[in-house]
Amino acid sequence: MQALAWIFRFAIVLVLIWFAVKNSQVVTLHGFPEQSWQAPLVFVVLVAFVAGVVIGLLAWLPTVVRQRRENAKLRKSVAAAIPVTPPIVTPPEPGPAVPRPPLPPPDAHGV
Repeated sequence: MQALAWIFRFAIVLVLIWFAVKNSQVVTLHGFPEQSWQAPLVFVVLVAFVAGVVIGLLAWLPTVVRQRRENAKLRKSVAAAIPVTPPIVTPPEPGPAVPRPPLPPPDAHGV
């Protein structure tokens, strides 16, 4: 299974390298008036991808913080409901000794 995962990773790297080689032409990005920037297309695509990931993580962050805060609150309420020390259990008092029944007499063969 480990070898299959490495083969899959290697294939992904090869596809990304192929993509970078095929898209190495220079493109011009126009920003504000009279501003332009030239860069390889693969770099522009990579920057756009990373910017999308960062924006997605920033949009996801408030949800994660809210859930962690709620989990901490629930853990505190559960910890308050459960006693910290286990109850002390005393062993039962020993009762009166019960006498054993007498052993039967040995048979004729001594068994």
